[in-house]
Amino acid sequence: MFGYRVPAPDEAMLISGGRRGLGGAPFRVVTGHGKFVLPVFRKVRFLTLSMCESEVTETCVTRQGIALHVRAVIAFKVGNDHESIINAGQRFLSDQEQMSVLTGRIFAGHLRAIIGSMTVEEIVTERQKLAAEVLDTSKTEMAKIGLTVDSLQIQSIDDGDTGYIDAMSAPHKAAIQRQAQIAQAQATQAATQAEQAAARAQAEYARQTAVVKAEYSAEVDRAQARAAQAGPLAQADAQQEVLAAQTELAQRQARLRQQQLVAEIVKPAEAQAERVRILAAAEAQRMKVQAEAAASYDRVALDRMLIDQLPQIVKEAAGGLAGANVNVLNGADGLGEIAAGLVSQGLTILDSVRQDLSNQKSDGRRPEEREDDVLPPLAAGNEQTSTDDHEDID
Repeated sequence: MFGYRVPAPDEAMLISGGRRGLGGAPFRVVTGHGKFVLPVFRKVRFLTLSMCESEVTETCVTRQGIALHVRAVIAFKVGNDHESIINAGQRFLSDQEQMSVLTGRIFAGHLRAIIGSMTVEEIVTERQKLAAEVLDTSKTEMAKIGLTVDSLQIQSIDDGDTGYIDAMSAPHKAAIQRQAQIAQAQATQAATQAEQAAARAQAEYARQTAVVKAEYSAEVDRAQARAAQAGPLAQADAQQEVLAAQTELAQRQARLRQQQLVAEIVKPAEAQAERVRILAAAEAQRMKVQAEAAASYDRVALDRMLIDQLPQIVKEAAGGLAGANVNVLNGADGLGEIAAGLVSQGLTILDSVRQDLSNQKSDGRRPEEREDDVLPPLAAGNEQTSTDDHEDID
């Protein structure tokens, strides 16, 4: 539509002519909407509100007197409020590129001033602090010209050929290099250990594979050997069974032969031996009975012979007294006592002969061999009687 103007989103439309703007400004500020402008009677200009950039490269001297080459980048723009737009419009509307040049110069001055109050160590290690102080000191000046700073970045700090920063960083470099070497050594060691572990695992796998193959091969060999030996083993088993059957048959035949020998030889021999033993026992018993009968007969015959000889013995004893000078006292009583003494003497002689015969029986002599032993005692008796012919009988 003719006479209707609309600013871009990053622009501020400045309308001059007609009535003044806010605060006695020589123009009105329109942002974010359109405005009807009378042609010829009103004049419209546009001020950018977009972000602008300014680069600063400055040689600054630190508190230690060391020159540093500092490079910084400033991002800035015109403020969004009407006061900032008015201030920036009055200064840069005809030549808006001057905003970057002026901003760089302002920040270069503040940068030199702040670096002059710091040491190299502080500048290198505390760049953020340096940027914050520069922004803080330049805020008032930038507001006066209608600009606001969004950020300040210190891109590089260089001491040229002095080598101060390199010397300052040498211990750190050495420590870093030492740490890097340690890390490299640890990494190498870890890699070596990993390789050794992998080699051991591979060797173990190869060993297990070889063992399994050997076991399979041994199993196959055993199976083949069993298969090859199956025929001979079966034949050997059959032969062993035949031998076992033959052995059992031989044992049965031996037992049968043994039973036959027992029945044919041992049993008859045992029966014959039993018969001989019974006959011998019977013969021994018969001989014992005969011996006992003979002994009994000998005693009876001897007793009978002694009884038969007893009168003769008494007679011989009495005959020994026939020529003796005997005085008989007490009459018939004294004579009876003499007769009684003769009989008693004969009985004593008889007992002596029996005892002698019993001792001679143990010699094994027969009765007819012992008959001569009876007479000597009788003769002895006669001799004794003759020796007593001259004794007086009281």
